[in-house]
Amino acid sequence: MSEIVEKTEHFVSELLTKELDARFLYHNLRHTQRVVKSTKELLNYYNMSEVENERLMLAAWLHDTGHTKDWENHEENSCEIARDFLQKNDYDPEGIEQVCSLIMVTKMCNEPSNLMEGIIRDADISHFAKKSYWETTDFLKEELKALDIADYSNKEWRDKNIKMFRTKHNFFTDYAKENWEEGKQQNLKKLLKEKKEEKKIAKKEALKAKYKNESPDRSVQTLYRVTLKNHLKLSDIADTKANILLSVNAIIISLVLANLLTKLDNPSNTYMIYPTLILIMFSIVSMVLSVLATRPNVTSGKFTKDDVEKRKVNLLFFGNFHQMELSEYEWALKELVKDKDYVYSSLTKDLYYLGIVLNKKYKILRITYNIFMLGMIISVISFIIAFRYFGPERLIF
Repeated sequence: MSEIVEKTEHFVSELLTKELDARFLYHNLRHTQRVVKSTKELLNYYNMSEVENERLMLAAWLHDTGHTKDWENHEENSCEIARDFLQKNDYDPEGIEQVCSLIMVTKMCNEPSNLMEGIIRDADISHFAKKSYWETTDFLKEELKALDIADYSNKEWRDKNIKMFRTKHNFFTDYAKENWEEGKQQNLKKLLKEKKEEKKIAKKEALKAKYKNESPDRSVQTLYRVTLKNHLKLSDIADTKANILLSVNAIIISLVLANLLTKLDNPSNTYMIYPTLILIMFSIVSMVLSVLATRPNVTSGKFTKDDVEKRKVNLLFFGNFHQMELSEYEWALKELVKDKDYVYSSLTKDLYYLGIVLNKKYKILRITYNIFMLGMIISVISFIIAFRYFGPERLIF
């Protein structure tokens, strides 16, 4: 490595480290070092003079220094920096102009006119063929966003890269065509694969959206599902409460029959007859009401074809079809699912009549609990009165 190249490396490394805006995530020292490495790879293949090698290495190191001044026209800025630096180091004027010419050809709109220009141009975009392309292109995308130059979505950026690969970029040197083109095509295939997969996903999402639009709205489905579940839960609670009352009153009657009634034959215990009868009466009434609250209604279990066609029958309730033939019910159900409004109407009827049944159950249960509570109070009071005024101790007095 010549002395001027070593000085240039030190100068550029210090310049880009200290003066380059931190928002330059792609056009930084790391990018410059990558271009220098690719330039060396190309120079190792081509048998060029030491002077040509030196000028190419100088151009590789200096080609992006202009970013320290401004993003726009950075090639021109890089030429100014290169000219000033090389003049201070007494580099020959002809060499300075050639270095600047090599820097200017890195602008995408400029076409290389000779091998040296082709080498610097291929080296500058060599990352297209590298495995590190994916990381590098992400840095460039983030850099453009950070500098408020452009904010691309992932899809837009991928499409822009595909267009670049296909229509705007070509390798110019034979070495790059032979050794780097394959890597570039592999990266292009990955970009196209991503785009294809995204289209498949978009197609699936479109089908889902279409299906969702043609199907009952999910919020409506959730409404019916949750409401029916709550109604059934309330019905189970009502049945449980009725069973508790049945069990408690059955136990009370059993205890009364087993203990109190056997003692009523004794004349001295006749004062317990009325309290005992009151207790049994309230218990029996409570049991009857509990049975009424849980007793199912018997329905006809039949419907006609006319009922289905006129949308009068609720096919979701077993009581309307339990006596029908399977073939008749299958036909009716097919008619139901053809009409979304009929489905909603059936679900609504199911909710409504289930609500009516629940209302009836809870009304009876409320009355039953009130009667049971009142019965317990009256029975206890009657036993207290009977013991106080008609019990054995009272008879002694």
